[in-house]
Amino acid sequence: MSPYNVTEFVLLGLTQNPHLQKILLVVFLFIFLFTVLANLLIVITISLSPTLSVPMYFFLTYLAFIDALYSSVTIPKMTIDLLNQRRTISWGGCLTQLFLAHFLGGSEIILLIVMAYDRYVAICKPLHYTTIMRQGLCQLLVGVTWIGGILHAMVQILFTMDLTFCGPNVIDHFMCDFFSVLEIACSHTYRLGIVVAANSGAMCLFIFFMLLISYIVILSSLKSHGSDGQRKALSTCGSHFTVVVLYFIPCIFSYTRPVTTYPGDKLVSVFYTILTPMLNPIIYTVRNTEVKNAMRSLLKRRVT
Repeated sequence: MSPYNVTEFVLLGLTQNPHLQKILLVVFLFIFLFTVLANLLIVITISLSPTLSVPMYFFLTYLAFIDALYSSVTIPKMTIDLLNQRRTISWGGCLTQLFLAHFLGGSEIILLIVMAYDRYVAICKPLHYTTIMRQGLCQLLVGVTWIGGILHAMVQILFTMDLTFCGPNVIDHFMCDFFSVLEIACSHTYRLGIVVAANSGAMCLFIFFMLLISYIVILSSLKSHGSDGQRKALSTCGSHFTVVVLYFIPCIFSYTRPVTTYPGDKLVSVFYTILTPMLNPIIYTVRNTEVKNAMRSLLKRRVT
């Protein structure tokens, strides 16, 4: 279903200050290039390095791939809008942006659960790790992340397609965020907003606490490991948990609250749509010696 009288939306963006827009253009363009190249470097490094052919890095490959795609959903459109006085997005483009954002975001949430399970098996059941985390299971779990992301995104899109727009078409945001779109709809949206908040908000909150408990269990089991094993496990789990916190705290803020928009929504959206995909490859390379060594080895092979 398309809106009655509205075929496109006007995005106000982050700021109306022309000087600040030029600065943001340069900053976000740099962030986008760095994010895509850094995440693709992780994908290539893990794919070509025999030393990284374990389930943990198999899942990290998909996390980096999702982050590269996720940053491409908003930043290119955002940088183009910073060059134009009138920033518009079609109804179809808005739906596409909403679908991709929720598809990739939902997939990443499920993948973080899978990565936590992988660390639990590796640390708490090391003797059975290769038996449990066999290749077939890893591929199945990745398939589940994609299917789960699609189902989550479809729910959001079905809700959005039932909205009608007959009044102002100005969205006070730099992207098609669900609550911002909901705010300008002329149909009754209160109950719909509660359903969506319960769906996404409850999902974020429940999974975050589930992951928090799982990492507490993992860390408590480290007492039986040697000092070297503890150090390596803490480094790996620390990286994973840092990514979990960076992703889930903005998610919880965005959806576990009354159905309305707040002045800080744009900054929170910048954090989880732009900064988090950029920080993830930094976290996993700076804290992971094996990935850094594999990157150096790969670069040496390419130079020679």
